[in-house]
Amino acid sequence: MKVAMWYNNRDIRIEERPRPRPGPREMLVKVMACGICGSDVVEWYRLPRAPLVQGHELGAVVHEAGVEVTRFSPGDRVFIAPKAACGECRSCKARHFPQCTGAKERLPGGFAEYVLVPETFIRRAAWPLPESISYEQATFIEPLACVVRAQSIAELRAGQDVLILGCGMSGLLHVQLAKLKDCRVAVTDIDRRRLERAYGYGADLVLPATENVAEKAREFFGHGADVVVLCTAALPAVEQAWDAAGSGGAVVFFAVPGPDKQVTLPVNSYWTREMRVLTSYYCGPPDIEEAVRLLAAREIGVDSLVTHRLPLDRIAEGFRLVLEGKEAIKVIIQPNGGGAATG
Repeated sequence: MKVAMWYNNRDIRIEERPRPRPGPREMLVKVMACGICGSDVVEWYRLPRAPLVQGHELGAVVHEAGVEVTRFSPGDRVFIAPKAACGECRSCKARHFPQCTGAKERLPGGFAEYVLVPETFIRRAAWPLPESISYEQATFIEPLACVVRAQSIAELRAGQDVLILGCGMSGLLHVQLAKLKDCRVAVTDIDRRRLERAYGYGADLVLPATENVAEKAREFFGHGADVVVLCTAALPAVEQAWDAAGSGGAVVFFAVPGPDKQVTLPVNSYWTREMRVLTSYYCGPPDIEEAVRLLAAREIGVDSLVTHRLPLDRIAEGFRLVLEGKEAIKVIIQPNGGGAATG
């Protein structure tokens, strides 16, 4: 079978590997679609494990199941999460599923024609795809689940005012989910086309990131934002977040600057205003279940977010598109075909 072996963002090789045979408690899935996540191109985050097969946003079909597998059968349509929370450790019991100390394995990457799914993942990290969710839409389950978790951590409630910094794919999902909660939403980006997309998804105020974002957001809301979500790693956006958040509000780092970047927290001001600074990393089973529900019910729309569909042998082009951040919102790789490539 073919796999895309990632050495770095400029060195991605299509390599041949033997197709795995599942053991009695394993199953082999055929990958029909796998999205390129923004985190896939963050080298400081990925390089320590390189070379590796990336891809953790996949829609697949069961190709072969071991004799002791009872949850799924060949032909079943599935989503597999990249990590399997144990549900038993101190972190899981506190609902900090991303910090699970019992999750020792990672799912083999989805940028491959087939993926071998271990027993642990079949039990704890596999979900059947409803008929109303296509393989392409399944690539949004994990990123949407991360958005669900971030807004939950921020305790975002109906009627609040939200500022979302960055209108890539995750930012646009944040817009839609916040609007479902009847929040007023302001967004920023450096790309006018992305701002137009955000407006189309219901954003109440769109601002070029080069403007005085904090001042204009405060003027629009009548006060500081209840929640500010950073969906960009740009340092100027961090400064905008500090200034735009209102008293008693929260700043959520959904994306973070690299470890070589220095972030200065205005702790004295935040102390007197009882501000919360939060981080949101990955998601847990309840978030995935909610993401599946939202997509199946068509409460969140994702089809128009897909800008490129590429075969596996063009994955390097897909990574380039995501890195450039100009034309692409969602790039989907189709390791086993799926129609004509677009983009």
